[in-house]
Amino acid sequence: MTAAAPVLAIDVGGTKTLLGLVSGGTRGAAVRIATPAAAGPDAWLDTIVEAASAWRGSYAAAAIAVTGLVAEGRWWALNPEILAVPPGYPLVHELQRRLGVPVHALNDAQAAAWGEYRFGAGQGCDLVFVTISTGIGSGIVLGGRLLIGHRGLAGHIGQFRAEAADAPWLEHLASGTALAHDAQAQGHAGDVAKTFADAADGAAWAEHLLDRAARRIAAALASLQALLDPDCIVIGGGIGLAPGFIARLSRQLADLPDMLRPDLREAALGAQAGLLGVADFGEHERTKKGASP
Repeated sequence: MTAAAPVLAIDVGGTKTLLGLVSGGTRGAAVRIATPAAAGPDAWLDTIVEAASAWRGSYAAAAIAVTGLVAEGRWWALNPEILAVPPGYPLVHELQRRLGVPVHALNDAQAAAWGEYRFGAGQGCDLVFVTISTGIGSGIVLGGRLLIGHRGLAGHIGQFRAEAADAPWLEHLASGTALAHDAQAQGHAGDVAKTFADAADGAAWAEHLLDRAARRIAAALASLQALLDPDCIVIGGGIGLAPGFIARLSRQLADLPDMLRPDLREAALGAQAGLLGVADFGEHERTKKGASP
């Protein structure tokens, strides 16, 4: 396969799946479909293959980014509330069998981290990418290397304990799913977009929920800064990029000394970060393997 050949890139989230043909960091044809969350991974892959059927023969490899944990081509759900994946689902094998081309797989936040490092807000920088959306995830690029770990767990900020060792995970307290649950518990619609709109209109309950989520996430960001000392922390995701949310995070971090305060940057690639990142990283890994003796 030549360097210019397109890659079928796939980004599976808790509510939507993006597909596109990517070549050299540029996305061509693309489509967005709903993720049929209740149907299970076999049905998700069948839906993806059907959606990409018009492109068959246009690509010689595929790369897929998914929410959850990916290790050695297998897939686990760290938070089944987002997508209930059977433990160790053979993601790469099943997608290769359906598409008939080599497949590379990554966690979605790790893929987006690589995308922002290569083409976006953190080009050439040591960075942590944090996505705040249906769930919360992150990816780490240090010294030009995407950290994955032997179990694929590197960067899973959503599994940080928010306040104490026996507290719920950060994802259970400050994600879009958590905000929807909290709004419903207070008698409001479980619609995060409406929570943001009500906060903009001055609703005290909505302000409280968003500030509490920002405080919890900001504490995790400060810990990441102290642990890894990245040049910047890039914020993405539907909630992370919602109007005013990065400003909320910055306010929560304002009292930190300059040396400890992270440089927060808005993700430049938006919803394309995962697609561009997983396609480019898959090509990077295939090239590296091809160069090995």
